[in-house]
Amino acid sequence: MKDLFNILDRVIVVTGGYGVLGKGISIYLAQQGAKVVILGRDQEAGNKLVGEIKNKGGQAMFTQGDVTDKEMLEKCKKQIMDKYGKIDVLINAAGGNMPGATISPDKTIFDLDTDAMKKVVDLNLFGTVLPTIVFASEMAKQNNGVILNFSSESSLRPLTRVAGYGVAKAAINNFTQYMAGELAIKFGNGIRMNAVAPGFFLTTQNEALLINQDGSFSDRAKTILAHTPFNRFGVPEDLYGTIHYLISDASKFVTGTVAVVDGGFNAFSI
Repeated sequence: MKDLFNILDRVIVVTGGYGVLGKGISIYLAQQGAKVVILGRDQEAGNKLVGEIKNKGGQAMFTQGDVTDKEMLEKCKKQIMDKYGKIDVLINAAGGNMPGATISPDKTIFDLDTDAMKKVVDLNLFGTVLPTIVFASEMAKQNNGVILNFSSESSLRPLTRVAGYGVAKAAINNFTQYMAGELAIKFGNGIRMNAVAPGFFLTTQNEALLINQDGSFSDRAKTILAHTPFNRFGVPEDLYGTIHYLISDASKFVTGTVAVVDGGFNAFSI
């Protein structure tokens, strides 16, 4: 039982690993003894994080790739296999939103930029599907591996403004459930896929929406907190335990689930 949470020497690929939440997750996993592979487009940011992890005594490498480009992902896989010879875990943390795919308070659905929405779906959904296809092929050969997708609170209930993002993340939930069965039935129960759905986390990405220039909470932030029993926003550290559980042997009979980490937001009603 003492080794259930042991991830020592496991090779963990984190797409978007230098992002707002991905950076803290990557550092945490390296501190637990994992060999962390940071995958992303920004070589400078990736190498900087690798240096930070190594300075803390961890093991890490960076591989440059675009999660929406299968050919690039195949090259990334080769680099990883050449260095480590295996891939134990894939964390699909890459994703994001853009203004055109949102509906601001002064606009309606008829103002939606559908081209921007397609880009958001491409990044979030296909930026999860393609890495899964590429890296899970090695897991199938190994008959072992774990994939963890990043979903969102917006996948569980429609939230105002985030039209494109919510649609993409809802699709990730369905993909997670579908692939959990597909992988286990055809390649054995050593391969699992789950998702984590963060609630409202205060990050540099959404700070302008939630914090006024004077440092006070915006009206949107106040509404969110009023519907969050914990009465606070999440911080990256709130995700580490759930992620550690889902990628370790502690959850070896868990697949096709979406673990919600939201301070009670989704469960609360008034």
